Amino acid sequence: MPSLRNAFETPQAKRQYVRTLFATIADRYDLITSLLSYGQDARWKRRLVALAEVRRGERALDLASGTGDIAFAVAARGGKAVGLDITHRMLQLARAKSHAAPFVTGDMAALPFASGSCDLVTTGYGLRNVPDLQTAIDEIARVLKPGGRMLSLDFNKPQNAIVRGVYLIYLTAVGALLGWVLHGDPDTYRYIPASIRRYPGAQGVADRLAAQGFDQVTVVPLLFGLMTLHLARRLR
Repeated sequence: MPSLRNAFETPQAKRQYVRTLFATIADRYDLITSLLSYGQDARWKRRLVALAEVRRGERALDLASGTGDIAFAVAARGGKAVGLDITHRMLQLARAKSHAAPFVTGDMAALPFASGSCDLVTTGYGLRNVPDLQTAIDEIARVLKPGGRMLSLDFNKPQNAIVRGVYLIYLTAVGALLGWVLHGDPDTYRYIPASIRRYPGAQGVADRLAAQGFDQVTVVPLLFGLMTLHLARRLR
């Protein structure tokens, strides 16, 4: 795996690091998301889908789909869901779970979908991992119809310096332990706090969404604000 020290030097370096990382952890992805969320990951995703107010027959795109949890939940509510992920192994695992939604291997920075083709875009832990956040937001806006909705679940970057410091130290220590136990490499899950350090946080993402032409931008704090949901509607 490329060095974590160099992972954020350029967008291309981050793209390569993320591709290699998620291919490495794919078979343990569900376990890790459960452990790092204190078992709350499934509940948070259910809340995201409930807030999406999926309408039967509308076209939905789930980005960074992983093993398909959000896409399957959207499909169960009647949406015509498609999942996209850059890691092919993740999608193999998703297809092994269910055939309720189709999946496409692709990049959030260059979505293989027509402009204005989606009513709903969702993502779980996607925006923090893209090489260029603005490009991903631009692509989400492009594929959404006017009035279409976007919802995102991700880690937050707490604004309080003390809380942020403790949180990142905790994630670094736990990530190192899990990386060593599961992969023999303590850097494997140290990527998470490293990515949070470079993430604009919940309000920063909300500001970017608003600047891109989204309205009704809402931030829903989870786990005392350590995690967040974003809800937004494409205005134009």
